[in-house]
Amino acid sequence: MVITSAHLRARAAPSRRLAGLLQLMVTMTLSTCVSRVFALLGVLMALAGPASAQQVYPSKPIRIILTVAAGGSATVFTRLIGQKLTDSWGQPVLVDNRPGGNTIIGTEAVAKSPPDGHTILLASAAFVTLPSLVPHLPYDAMRDFAPVATLVGTEFLLALHPSVPANNLQEFIALARSRPGQFNFASAATGGPTHLAGELFNMMAGVKTQHVPYKGAGQILPDLLGGQVQFSFIGPANVAAHINSGKLKGIAYSGRTRLPVLPEVPTFTEAGLPGFDVRTWYGIVAPAGTPKAIIDKMSTEIAKILAMPDVREKLLSQDAEPLISTPEQFAVLMKADMARYAKVIKAAGIKIE
Repeated sequence: MVITSAHLRARAAPSRRLAGLLQLMVTMTLSTCVSRVFALLGVLMALAGPASAQQVYPSKPIRIILTVAAGGSATVFTRLIGQKLTDSWGQPVLVDNRPGGNTIIGTEAVAKSPPDGHTILLASAAFVTLPSLVPHLPYDAMRDFAPVATLVGTEFLLALHPSVPANNLQEFIALARSRPGQFNFASAATGGPTHLAGELFNMMAGVKTQHVPYKGAGQILPDLLGGQVQFSFIGPANVAAHINSGKLKGIAYSGRTRLPVLPEVPTFTEAGLPGFDVRTWYGIVAPAGTPKAIIDKMSTEIAKILAMPDVREKLLSQDAEPLISTPEQFAVLMKADMARYAKVIKAAGIKIE
């Protein structure tokens, strides 16, 4: 038999087909393995993301933006807490005062900052009342921010000038009802916490008193002592000495318990006006989208700092009571205050020009 080239090609064909099939199988197997490896790496990176974010935060200085001018109590206690954060985390915590625009300028700056926890806002009660006072804000207080933690709360004391013939809350309410519009109350600013406290008092007590706005709390006391205004809702530290000396009357306190420095002054509940729960607060909020791991790390560390005896003592000396909360509890507080004061603002017809 003569073996021709055709016979050789015929015999070699199955071998070539088998080799090609084997090569295809190897290629598919390698491709599948590579795909699975990359998929596994993706899962591991996703799982490690939050933990990594928490471990590296903070990776640079933290900036706390304040919407008030430097020098006030808010700046003092923010620097105190900022220094404690610096000590704990080894990164500088800077206090950046950006007043103006009814707190809008500083608030908007934080809303537009990267959501990485390195630029945060010291929010006050004005943060949740301003949306009802100013239309078309350049941010949404609930949507564009993430609550982190409350810092401090400050209650108010109803201080009365001695010329007013009333020695307790019920006597003052009866007197104000009999003389509608004849008594003036001073506040630190239109639409501010002390203004809203006065309007809420009018609504709950069924009286009509006149609002006199001032440019800051420091200007109220001289006129209150002089009798140019008859009463004010004011921080206890500003008037405790004057009440103890008889230059002013302490009628009622908005806290849940009496003040140690003014033990004779009853709470509003004790004085016959339960539910009059007004106070201003300060807390930290971050831009929306900040990772929860970072939010929780900040909140936990702030709670530790507020529980330190030396911090508590210094805050109380500034008429500020440490107010510890989780991010979730802070969110509830903000929503509740926004709804409550929106009703007061609408009923009183308060507007900021």
